[in-house]
Amino acid sequence: MSAAIDEYLAGKDPDATERLLQFRDLVLACGEVDERVHRTEIAWARARVFAAAFIYSSRLEIALDLRRRVHHPQLREAFPTTKTVITHRLTITSDDQLDDTLTSLLAEAYDTVGPGTRNR
Repeated sequence: MSAAIDEYLAGKDPDATERLLQFRDLVLACGEVDERVHRTEIAWARARVFAAAFIYSSRLEIALDLRRRVHHPQLREAFPTTKTVITHRLTITSDDQLDDTLTSLLAEAYDTVGPGTRNR
């Protein structure tokens, strides 16, 4: 793990930290990504950011960019960020919520939004 990630996670809730690291593993399993650690979040991109995560109190908040609107039990909100991309914000409060359905949505984001959406 990088020093930047360690710095971002310093002082955060231990359970939420573990969930973020589990989510990170799911992202990295998708394929080659550019990991961008910011002061307030960690984002993952190919040509375009397709996923991001941050810890708020004891919760893991995830943003997935998809080319369609989806429904998910942990969905907090969904809103268009461009004409063709909808950002889905999910709240994760337990390990079992990082499930196969979320993994499938993450793979879809990697495949459809990650490469960029222009001329598609």
